[in-house]
Amino acid sequence: MDLQLILALVAGIATIVVIVLATRLDAFIALLLAAVVTGIVAGQDLLSIVDSITTGFGDTLASIGIVIGLGVGIGKILEVSGAADSLARAFLRAFGKGREPWAMGTVGSLVSIPVFCDSGYVIMNPLARSIARVKKGGYVTLALALGCGMTLTHHMVPPTPGPLAATGILGADIGAVILAGIVFTIVLLPVVVVYARWIGPKLEPVLNAQVKHDVYTEAVVETSSGSAGGSVLTAESGDSAGTDIAPNSSKNPGAFLGFLPLIVPLLLIVANTVSTAIDRNAQGELAGDAYEPSAWVAPLAFLGNPVVALIIGLILAVYTLLPRVTPRNQVQSWLADGAASAGLILLITGAGGSFGLVLRESGVGDALAEAIASISLPALLVPFLIASLVRLAQGSGTVAMITAASVTAPLIAPLGLDPLVAVMACTAGSMVFSYFNDSYFWVVTRFAGLDGINAIKGWSGITTAVWICSLPLLFVLDLVV
Repeated sequence: MDLQLILALVAGIATIVVIVLATRLDAFIALLLAAVVTGIVAGQDLLSIVDSITTGFGDTLASIGIVIGLGVGIGKILEVSGAADSLARAFLRAFGKGREPWAMGTVGSLVSIPVFCDSGYVIMNPLARSIARVKKGGYVTLALALGCGMTLTHHMVPPTPGPLAATGILGADIGAVILAGIVFTIVLLPVVVVYARWIGPKLEPVLNAQVKHDVYTEAVVETSSGSAGGSVLTAESGDSAGTDIAPNSSKNPGAFLGFLPLIVPLLLIVANTVSTAIDRNAQGELAGDAYEPSAWVAPLAFLGNPVVALIIGLILAVYTLLPRVTPRNQVQSWLADGAASAGLILLITGAGGSFGLVLRESGVGDALAEAIASISLPALLVPFLIASLVRLAQGSGTVAMITAASVTAPLIAPLGLDPLVAVMACTAGSMVFSYFNDSYFWVVTRFAGLDGINAIKGWSGITTAVWICSLPLLFVLDLVV
């Protein structure tokens, strides 16, 4: 084991943590500087460090950048059209009375696939408050189930940017990641609901006084609903700040239309993955490793390419969810807002690719592989633990995933680690113990009315519960693939 190369890795990760926590610079600069520090400590030629940074950045964004941009565009249209709210209400009706925590957890996991957690929670929280007001209790349970349901898919199911970035850096098949992420979400959702139901009643008595007043005693405001003179509930202004829709608007698109821009791209991508796997296996006996898609697979491979699939999803979102009278410049403005929200994530993703290539070309990846082999540590624990440590240190799940993926990328071949397992280990590890340095911690706990140690018990506890329970799933996945 080359101690210098291991020290280079430690220095690189420490650079990321220190810069994010102690300086005015962001994770993009932190990852680039980490690449430089790692290369220098490892003894890599200075000019080759720069080449690795630029090449890694370009290669990573070439594979995943367009997909991230299209994904956030779909999310923005779902948000401003009110389709996300329609989906939520449809799920509530489907689950029925008494199963509201299950409904809220499922709603959260669905909405958070295309919509960022922070804005998705703001949009959906008034629904949790309305249910609690009608039931005259149980608000903390609903708020936690909603928030952690969003955490599951935000961390595990593309086209959310974090898992997309890890998929691109590690070279995994995006369709397989979607399938695995959905399975992980389905298995972990009961953990979310059980924990929320257990801790919710314990925290309900210590609910923040102002939030308790807003949820349980605020008068319901009625607004006119067109010429029919009907009325709908409106959210308190604090819940909907920064959004462009009325959460309960009767003019929202139906749930079926709201579901189309989500399900069509996902089905196309999965169909591509499944058909290619079937075709590859069928040809394997004759063609060995050389693979050319059969005639019947080629159309699915085209339509199921993530770029093409998400273009179709975005077109469906614009032309089925928005009223025909919506001005062109307004639609373009919304899409520009979505692109702006993805800008920093794209830069961070590319910088993660830069860091990963420096790790590979400097020999740090090989040194880490040798170190792991010498202590018989299961390879999948490397991305899991790195993501966990980086998440605890600096708070961002996306940065934790990208950092873990960058460190793990050089280990794929030496350790025989499957890229799919590596991606899921990065995403699962990044869910650990959300607390004060995580912006989403403040969104959930502020709206849930939890302060101090109660916020730790509620939100930090539920995220750690799903983190722990994801570990056995990773070992099962490693045995299966």
